[in-house]
Parts: sequence; C-alpha cells; structure tokens
Amino acid sequence: MANIISLPTPEECAILILGYSGHTVEPDKAQDLWQKIIQHKWVLSEKIGRDVGSKVSCLDFIENIEAVDQSLHDEENIQLLRKLGAIMVTPDIWETISESQPPKAIVNKRIILPFTVTDLAQKHGVKPPRALLFFGPPGTGKTHFVRAIAGILHWWYVEVSPSDLMADGQDRLGINLKRVMEKVSELDNVVLFIDEFEEIAGSRDLASRIDKSITNEFLKQIPFLKKRNRRNLLICATNYIRQLDAALLRPGRFDCIIPVGGLDAQGRRIILEHYLSDTNTGEIDMEKIVSMLSMFTPADIEYLIQRVRQVAFESEYEEKKNCLVTTETFLNIIPEISPTLTQEITEEFELDCEKFKRF
Repeated sequence: MANIISLPTPEECAILILGYSGHTVEPDKAQDLWQKIIQHKWVLSEKIGRDVGSKVSCLDFIENIEAVDQSLHDEENIQLLRKLGAIMVTPDIWETISESQPPKAIVNKRIILPFTVTDLAQKHGVKPPRALLFFGPPGTGKTHFVRAIAGILHWWYVEVSPSDLMADGQDRLGINLKRVMEKVSELDNVVLFIDEFEEIAGSRDLASRIDKSITNEFLKQIPFLKKRNRRNLLICATNYIRQLDAALLRPGRFDCIIPVGGLDAQGRRIILEHYLSDTNTGEIDMEKIVSMLSMFTPADIEYLIQRVRQVAFESEYEEKKNCLVTTETFLNIIPEISPTLTQEITEEFELDCEKFKRF
C-alpha cells in the first residue's frame, strides 16, 4: 500500500506560510495554498535538478506565480467588462448637476459617502446601498445621475435596456437578465444601470406568463446580488413607477427609491452654462433665458441648444460671416419647443414622491 502523506492542519499551513514568506493567510485558505506550494516545489526542483527547499518554493510561488494568477484574473474581468459594454465615465459629469437639485444631496449622503469614507461608515455600522431605483418624468436626468455616480466613484458603467435583453426574443429576456446580473455580481467597482425598468418588472396582476416569470426572476436576482460581498451597484430607472410590481417597492428589495423631478433656476442655469461653454456665443441674458425654461427638463434644454446651434451654423453658411448665438436666437426658438413637463405631470410626480420615495 502506498504511503499516505497527510497535510498539516489549516492552522499549521498558515504558520508555515507566514514563517517562510512573511505573508499572512487565513487558515481556511492556507491548506489549499500549501498544496500548491508543495506541487510548485516538486516542479521547481525537477527543473533545476536539485531540491530547492520549502522556503524558496513558498517565496517563489507567492511572489511570482500568485501575482501571475492575479493578473490573469484581472484580465478575465476586463474581458468580461468589455463583453458587457462597460465604459468609464469622467468624474466632471458630477459637476454638471446643481447642488440645489434634491437628488444630488441624497445620492451624496446615501451612496457616495458610504462607498468612499469607508472607515467612518464602518464605525457607525452604515452599509452602502446596493440596489437603487430612480423615478420621475421622462427627460429629467435619471440616466445622467447614474452616469455621474459611476464617474465620481471611478467605477465602470454598464447600461442595459429591455431591448438589449430581448435581442434573442422576449421569452429569453429573463434568462439574459439573469446572465447579466450573475456576471456583474462577480465584479467589483461596477454600476449596472437598467433603464425603462417598468418593461422588465411590471405589475404581475394582469401580466402574461412570460412577463410574470421575468418579474419573478428579477425579484430573485436583487437579493442574490446584494448578498455578494462586492463593491457594485444596481441602479434602475423608470418614468412610470406606478406600473412596477408592488413587491419591488417594499423595503428589502431596493435600498433607496429616489425621485428625480424638474429643475430649479440654478439647475437650469448650470446645464445651460455647460452647453454654452462650447457654443459660438455672443451676448446672452442668462437670467431672462433661464426664467423662460421653467418646465424644461435637462433633455429639453439639450434639444434647445442643438436647435440654436443649428440655426447659427446654417446662418453662417448662407451669409458667409461669423454668426453668434445670442439672446435673440433663444427668444426666437424657445416658443417653438413644447417642454416635457406640464402642471399635470408635475402634480402627479409630487403625489408619487409622497407615496413611493424612500431613502
């Protein structure tokens, strides 16, 4: 019968590794690592024709082989991020959001600080949220907020829409959703954004069998993602929070449900100044223009800027002389644009805030 060589206990393995290399390893991982070191010792000894000893093998494995394994792991993660379409967002996008916009203060306190001031958060037992829901009228800047979060955290940004998940057919949406969320759950420093969320997790009361199964899948995936000890965020956005399944809106699923509504004067001014910074402008009466945009969303303001730029471009092409965007340009075009927000939409949003917001 062959001799059976027993391994040291996990605690003994941890002590051996510490003594040979100076590296501390948790006992539950030490025994597996020690087996790899012993195998490496045999390979290394065969290669140079003599016994290299346990200390040399331990040092060489941890300082060289383990480093290679980590780099391979990092490369695997990068490949996965590429498949997911991940991008890096510049941090300065955070500065394009006015400090007076209520969601910015909420996001900063509840999301950014717990992920960045980690020692203080741990001291007070504050756990960073892992699943968030933004809601509000169309064009109010929900996607912009999510991108700004990824930018200020210096995390990867991955955006998924229902149309992406239904590329293989509606019946594959649930499977594709599960696959994406499982991949992200293995990664750190990632913001996964799902837009048009009501298309994925609508109310099951009158839903078809397929739609019910998709909502059920999502209800299972949120706790799975949150249980993983990772630094990542799931953020969903909807224009129609009343269409979502009630189970998703109860505590235990989303950590925060944050409203994103219309802009105040300062918010409109900051966005306007941001776009005008690279526009060929002349004299602009900012106060007058801002006062005329009370029902304009960020998307409306962006469209307005596109229109005034196009007018200046066409005028210069026809007149063959420098054409500046001025207050008059805006005054001519603003009446032609119907803003997204109305008094009725604003009142409905305020009712939704009272019923659904939670942070």
